Amino acid sequence: MMKVSEEFLIKADEKAFDLGHRKTINYNIGKYNTAVERGLSKFENLENSKKKAHVIKWRVMENLDKFLPEFEANFQRRGGKVIWANDTQEAQKEILNIINRTGGKTVIKSKSMTTEEIHLNDFLGEHGIESLESDLGEYIVQLLGQHPYHIVTPAMHLNKEEIAKLFHEKFGTPLDYTPQQLTQKARELLREKYLNADIGISGGNFLIADTGSIALTENEGNARLCTTFPKIHIAIVGIEKIIPSMADLDLFWPLLASHGTGQNLTVYNTILSGPRRGEETDGPEEMYVILLDNGRTNLLAQKDQRQGLYCIRCGACLNACPVYKNIGGHTYNTTYSGPIGSIITPHLKGMKEFKHLSYASSLCGKCSEVCPVKIDIHKMLLLNRRDAAAEHDNTKTEEIGWKIWKTSMLKRSRIDVFGGKIKNFFLKFLFKKIWGKYREMPEVAPKSFAKLWREKNKDPKSL
Repeated sequence: MMKVSEEFLIKADEKAFDLGHRKTINYNIGKYNTAVERGLSKFENLENSKKKAHVIKWRVMENLDKFLPEFEANFQRRGGKVIWANDTQEAQKEILNIINRTGGKTVIKSKSMTTEEIHLNDFLGEHGIESLESDLGEYIVQLLGQHPYHIVTPAMHLNKEEIAKLFHEKFGTPLDYTPQQLTQKARELLREKYLNADIGISGGNFLIADTGSIALTENEGNARLCTTFPKIHIAIVGIEKIIPSMADLDLFWPLLASHGTGQNLTVYNTILSGPRRGEETDGPEEMYVILLDNGRTNLLAQKDQRQGLYCIRCGACLNACPVYKNIGGHTYNTTYSGPIGSIITPHLKGMKEFKHLSYASSLCGKCSEVCPVKIDIHKMLLLNRRDAAAEHDNTKTEEIGWKIWKTSMLKRSRIDVFGGKIKNFFLKFLFKKIWGKYREMPEVAPKSFAKLWREKNKDPKSL
């Protein structure tokens, strides 16, 4: 069976030289960059806002054992129910229990990376339950049988012609349909699903401790429909999404919107504090929040790297990353791709299998620069590399190779034992495959600088 790291290299090689893919991604990210530049200009002091957000998230992670029970108590006081899930299997089991107990057969979902993380659609399908995505981008990739390409824009890798072709094949729409017409078709198809769905499932952008509420932010209105029409609403949210107070949304909502889409605020911003009450005219009869760990406490235990849990899922680091822009989101083969995925996935899913992601970076630091909560992402990547080496999560070949390299580099004379011809032979023999078929192997000079210097000065002790 092929290793995850080997599959990553193969996919990266394919995508990096797919000119059509690169054209689409560069076009879409280019539009994003223009919008974000305009959005960030609205902040009077962006740097101070980012520092404040960083401090709030630091406080939350240092006191998670206080804020989570506070959220639970306040949410339950309003009639909601909280379920704690240690891992994917527990979360899946609890969701299935709720659906079976209520006799549900159909699920309508709003955009949620945590549901992607626990592979919810596949799981429900295996148990005969229809689960339909309602976010347009998610709906498109679901029709294709794919997973989201990007944290914020799931169908970023597709152009309008490809989407028009998909709708033509699935629904018989004309191939020359405009984006507006395709969107209208999707609305018509989904409207009935909202009305007839038994269960609505969402994620949560933020959990608000002092009110026991969930904050959702979106641009299509689908999340609001998913959480109000069905009789049962289930929200699956990572434990790191907590913020102390409702007042903190004044900071986090604009930061998320401006860095995610370049807006001052997204079009729809919703705060949910439990099921419908007697005097209310809409909303679910029952509301559940599943607090998902799934490896997050592993990362929390790493004092140097727990910054990774500060992430608000804006996607800014993905759009800034030169590696992501060349190899694309699906290459990572993880729920969370790009720089943020590379620092958290090894802790969520295992360092041994996913340590290669920490090396999928040029360490240019652009990801850290654009992060709205000032996560030191490129430093976290280095710390992951350190941990992988310390745990000896390397192959025997790697271990031997690094020992030889270290021994050679510690003393200049050892490097000069062999001449340029022999060095070039070993470089091509050992590293040609790793170096890649699209790059030329560098040539080592016949004589090293040290040898040339000694010959010029005719003094063997000059170095």
